[in-house]
Amino acid sequence: MSPDQYCQEKAAASGSSFYYSFLFLPTEQRQAITALYAFCREVDDAVDESSDPGVARIKLDWWRDELQHCFAGSPRHPVSRALYQSVQRFNLPAEYFEEIIDGMEMDLANSRYASFNELALYCHRAAGVVGLLSAEIFGYRQRATLKYAEELGTAFQLTNILRDIGEDARRGRIYIPLDELQRFNVEPQQLLNGTEDANTTELFRFQAQRAQQYYERAFARLPEEDRYQQRGGVIMAAIYRTLLNEIEADGYHMLKRRVALTPLRKLWIAWTTARHERRRNRQHRKQSAHG
Repeated sequence: MSPDQYCQEKAAASGSSFYYSFLFLPTEQRQAITALYAFCREVDDAVDESSDPGVARIKLDWWRDELQHCFAGSPRHPVSRALYQSVQRFNLPAEYFEEIIDGMEMDLANSRYASFNELALYCHRAAGVVGLLSAEIFGYRQRATLKYAEELGTAFQLTNILRDIGEDARRGRIYIPLDELQRFNVEPQQLLNGTEDANTTELFRFQAQRAQQYYERAFARLPEEDRYQQRGGVIMAAIYRTLLNEIEADGYHMLKRRVALTPLRKLWIAWTTARHERRRNRQHRKQSAHG
């Protein structure tokens, strides 16, 4: 199995929205973004699949060392071997990958966040820099696109946090800021016990609204001339915003059940969004030609 095949299988097996979002990209970009996703999965699994924090730290330290091997041109793991090709082709900075590991390491030190400022740092490391790396792979002309990409990554992470509230609580983790729990009169133990009431519903609605605001702010920053190049993120946003709408339609019962979109629905959203973006790009080029 080649490094690219290894990454492809890891992405497909996860059923992630990443996989469906990037099916419609050119081959080199698709391989690069799949390698990036596989790297994120590896370091995330190093934490999630280790019950012993000490073992998890050893695994993350191994990945830090492997990153040095990768950027020195001597990768050993199938993911870093695939990543090496992308690093060379798209000139991806090593510090972004280090920050992703820093984000995973925060999960070993923190199971609570006092305020959104603290959570925002986690979101930046775990997802914002993934957005920045994705923007480099897709290509851009305007630097405003980087701000779009970082905020879009944070929007994805906030969506994940909302979707996984019940699952995380069963692991003893609460990603909703503690001062916001207090504001909505929700005790941390309620989340850990899976106890829903009108207060939890309003708390979760507030989290969903903030995620939507991040999507809106991100797209307000995306220059039209870069939009088609960045269509991978646009497609993923369409899938994630549909998930947010489903969470709302379900009444914010994430402590009881995990809302998810079927693979077929993700594929349909990806295909229709890709087609829409292609039409939009044609229209933009026509207007630019006549302008």
